[in-house]
Amino acid sequence: MKNDLDYGTIGVRVRAARKKQGLTQEELANRTELTVPYISNIENNHTKLSLVTITAIANALETTIDSLMYDNLNVLTTQYDADIKDIVDDCTDREKAIILDVVRQLKVSLRSN
Repeated sequence: MKNDLDYGTIGVRVRAARKKQGLTQEELANRTELTVPYISNIENNHTKLSLVTITAIANALETTIDSLMYDNLNVLTTQYDADIKDIVDDCTDREKAIILDVVRQLKVSLRSN
């Protein structure tokens, strides 16, 4: 069982969610009662954050803790597998082949950028 959290990935997601909301680090800091340097340290993987902090950030960004940590949570990874299975369960073999090809191409594209 993996016990270490990937704080770097969490920081990347915090930054992406902040930018999606159109917020500066200063605005996020004000909403969370944290400092701008601390927000910067989170986003750049220079610090670990507590459950209280990630909760405050998720609330300020109008998102969920799950969305900031999803690949750190085994239950959610399993749920993604189940969701994908549900999507293709009622597909024909031809549809499954097309979906598989699209997913493979998408994976290649994501990893090359």
